[in-house]
This record gives sequence, C-alpha cells and structure tokens, in this order.
Amino acid sequence: MKLLPFCAFLLFLIAACETGPVTIPANFSPAEIIQRAQEATDRNRYRTALQYYQALVDRNGTNIDLICAGEYEIAFIHYKQKKYAMARSEFAALLERYNTPDEELLPAQYKKLANIVLAQIEEKEKPRNFFGNVKK
Repeated sequence: MKLLPFCAFLLFLIAACETGPVTIPANFSPAEIIQRAQEATDRNRYRTALQYYQALVDRNGTNIDLICAGEYEIAFIHYKQKKYAMARSEFAALLERYNTPDEELLPAQYKKLANIVLAQIEEKEKPRNFFGNVKK
C-alpha cells in the first residue's frame, strides 16, 4: 500500500521536471545543444526541446545555418503538437528568409522541408465529410 503514494510522488517529480526551464550551460557547443534537443524530442519532451532550439537560435545570431535549423525544428515541433496555425506562421517566417537575393547562401533543405510540411498542414486542415473524404 505504501508503493502507491511513492509512485504518485515519482510521477509528480517527472512531470515537474518537464515543465520547468532548462539550464543550458553557456559552454555547450551548437552540436551539444542540437543533440540535447533531439534527445528531448525523441522522448516527446517538446517543451525542453523547444528551449534547446531557441537557445541555438539565440546563441548563434550570426550563423544563418544554425538559425535556419533552429527555426525549422521549432516550427516542426509545433506541427507535431498539432499547433498548425503556429507552425504555419513559423514556417512562413522561415521561408521569408529565402525571399532575398542571398537565398543561395541559405541551407536549401529547410526551404524544401518547410514547403513539404506546409503542404501537409494544408491537407490536414481540408474540410472532410463524415466518412473522412475531402469535401469538394
């Protein structure tokens, strides 16, 4: 009978750890930040992953490759969370970076991936009838 309160306490501790801010050491390299973010994402700890990716963007203000990577991953997490309006807005902001004469300096994969996910969002948001078919 004493096991039940102990298990409840452990679950509370685990949940509490997930919701708080993450302390990211200042000496973490971009690779370490990305690795930690990916590990958090793999465990569905999206709040933690978002904090790592935001740190990646904030700490690398002059490295456009890392900024694009972080912005893409943040938008993709929101997509995975089914926060489609937020994801759409973030992907659109990322794609705006590509509407400049310096487009060839940007990592092409994020433009392609953002467009793919935006098309998936559009498909998911199409009105459907009772049987799951898209209304025409």
